Amino acid sequence: MNLLRTLATVSSMTLLSRILGFVRDFVIARAFGAGVLTDAFFVAFKLPNLLRRLFAEGAFSQAFVPVLGQYKNQRPAEETRQLVDHVVSLLFLVVLAVTVLGMVAAPLLVYVSAPGFVDEPEKFALTVQLTRITFPYILFMSLVALAGGVLNTWSRFAVPAFTPVLLNVSLIFMALFAAPRFDPPIMALAWAVFLGGALQLAFQIPSLKRIGMLPRFSVNLRDPGVRRIFRLMAPAVLGVSVAQLSLLLNTVFASFLDTGSVSWLYYADRLMEFPAGMLGAALGTVLLPSLAKCHASDRPEEYSRLLDWGLRLTFLLAAPAALALCILAVPLITTLFHHGAFSAIDVFKTRDALVAYGVGLLGLILVKVLAPGFYARQNIRTPVKIALLTLFVTQILNLALIGWLQHAGLALSIGLAASLNAGLLYHGLRARGIYTPQPGWWRFCLRLAFALLSMGAVLWYLRGDAADWLGWHLGERLLRLSFLVCFGVGAYFATLWIAGFRLRDFKRSAAE
Repeated sequence: MNLLRTLATVSSMTLLSRILGFVRDFVIARAFGAGVLTDAFFVAFKLPNLLRRLFAEGAFSQAFVPVLGQYKNQRPAEETRQLVDHVVSLLFLVVLAVTVLGMVAAPLLVYVSAPGFVDEPEKFALTVQLTRITFPYILFMSLVALAGGVLNTWSRFAVPAFTPVLLNVSLIFMALFAAPRFDPPIMALAWAVFLGGALQLAFQIPSLKRIGMLPRFSVNLRDPGVRRIFRLMAPAVLGVSVAQLSLLLNTVFASFLDTGSVSWLYYADRLMEFPAGMLGAALGTVLLPSLAKCHASDRPEEYSRLLDWGLRLTFLLAAPAALALCILAVPLITTLFHHGAFSAIDVFKTRDALVAYGVGLLGLILVKVLAPGFYARQNIRTPVKIALLTLFVTQILNLALIGWLQHAGLALSIGLAASLNAGLLYHGLRARGIYTPQPGWWRFCLRLAFALLSMGAVLWYLRGDAADWLGWHLGERLLRLSFLVCFGVGAYFATLWIAGFRLRDFKRSAAE
């Protein structure tokens, strides 16, 4: 299996999801703008999203995929199937209990996550109500993450990569057609989250059945594989919770700033997550099963070469994405969000946050590639220790920057701390002899810098004034933004070609 082709498949599915995500945000921004209703919804949705990553996509995948890969390669098929049965049954019971507890304790959760809302009783009560509706999303998504881990281990990457599309479809449909039937209309978005979670789970069931891994309910706490996974999950949960706690604390800080600050950060985060999801999450998804196979079969040189491949692709694709986000912040935001209730002030406030996020985008994506270098070896403690230090640094930066840069300071602190995280992960891999850079890195970086300068100059010259983008209608913005993107991409890859880069240089086979 060609990893570059697999990455292209996963990234294309992620691209579809991100495009629909922007359509979703376009619809939400047009209908609700950035104010009391959206602040309430984004806080309510952030809480189940945090726990989703604790129990599902983050911590669970980090612990589950390496152990499942080891079972698949070294154990009989029936033992592997029993492991999946036992893990899904226990995970279901644990997350069901957490879901019920979260719905009951919703007022306390909102008080902790957005204490600034307490002074506005109606806003606080609405956030509590929205939280109770969205909270079952973590139960659906925990099971979706387990199904995705199984399918990725069997090299069925496309279905898990496509699954997030269904949440965006649900939100778009409910915002367009169901919102007027709710009072207040923002309630439609909460029910869309619930519906989206159920659709994602249902979509993966046929694929599990085709590979003979549809789980059966069977609880066995004595299964050694289950015990190992949940032992690994303990530090993994701590590590993922550190990252999510950092985002949650940013929401706490933002809730004390001007109304709209939570929403400005949200919309900037959505734009930043576009390259982060397409590149970081996709590369991590593709790399982790192959790295786990290399570790299980004791092939350290191949392990190191896979990491090197991932790092070069990250620099090649993430560095221009970060630069483009900073230069094209206003064209992107006006085209996607400056409609209806989303004002010119919202554009510039969101731009400030997006540029701040862009500074640390490369670091955020590098973490997604470097961390699997530890996870595949079932070493989760080291990334957790680094994440704890990163959390501390993030809060120091928040305190230092919030008075000066307001909400943009919160975004900048995330990016700077992520860059520190990536640096420490890289140092840890080198110090342990896990990763040794392949020859040619200095030449690679010089040619990359030349291409970035070329692209940056083209975009800077062609983008025009911010005031013009505010005045143009949607069709003209779309046309001009498409023109900018095409010229920027063309300048970048033409310069890479002239500098000697070729697609064949980045082809890589998956570990067998």
